[in-house]
Amino acid sequence: MTRHILIRAGAVTATAELNETATARAIAAALPVRAEAQTWGDEIYFAIPVDQPLEADAKELVQPGDLGYWPTGRAFCIFFGPTPISRGNEIRPASAVNLIGRVLVDAGVFKQVADGEPVQIDAIPAGKSRRV
Repeated sequence: MTRHILIRAGAVTATAELNETATARAIAAALPVRAEAQTWGDEIYFAIPVDQPLEADAKELVQPGDLGYWPTGRAFCIFFGPTPISRGNEIRPASAVNLIGRVLVDAGVFKQVADGEPVQIDAIPAGKSRRV
């Protein structure tokens, strides 16, 4: 069963879906999560109370809208464009991440979020509206 989450970051509210990996399940079990946004190029990341290893299929390049877990920093990542180490238009995390899901809206909305703004992630109960 696909798990849906609601991400609030600064003035942005977006719905996302988590995939069925061990890391995504661990994150779902840790919700709700509240943190402060940190930005790195066109990426938002923040520490979460989850400790998962790097998965065998971890990625060094991601796509706009991908959600990742960065084991090195125990961080939840929202990718929406190039980072400081990207080449061209690629999206390159600081190091490999476990892909955990995708936002269901244009990820470019996260460009509005600044360092230090509050972030909250909540589970959306099954049967509730999933599009925001």
